[in-house]
Amino acid sequence: MTISFKGAHFPKEVILYAVFFYLRYGVSYRDLEEIMAERGVELDHATLNLWVNRYAGLAADASRHKKRPTDRSWLMDETYVKVKGEWVYLYGAIDKHGKTLDFMLSKRRIRPMLGFKSFASAASALAGIELVNMIREGQFTPGLSPFQQFVQLVG
Repeated sequence: MTISFKGAHFPKEVILYAVFFYLRYGVSYRDLEEIMAERGVELDHATLNLWVNRYAGLAADASRHKKRPTDRSWLMDETYVKVKGEWVYLYGAIDKHGKTLDFMLSKRRIRPMLGFKSFASAASALAGIELVNMIREGQFTPGLSPFQQFVQLVG
């Protein structure tokens, strides 16, 4: 699966760099806006939010079939994240070596708080964050930098 960047007003490499940086280092959109400006790319933090919502989940989907094999023995883990001010379950399956197999965000809601603005943006951002973690864990192409692997996976 190749992700289409048709209609984007910035080059593919700029978009992927910004999305990867956000997913890998957990900076705010406003901080990333500043970082990009220091590199000569002027854009708004709202644009960065749109890019993460649009491309992080697509990158994770594109990478699923390229992941290296994991151990057959696995465990389930669960935690909570805030979506639209309410807590939801985030389930993760990991093998005995701690490598991520897959994850799922449930629609089941618990108590209200602040967090992601929508389920779709939470799912997309979390999928991208899990992809970057899998890259860091060596589940894809060893020998390349994490960013080079991210670009290679996107197509």
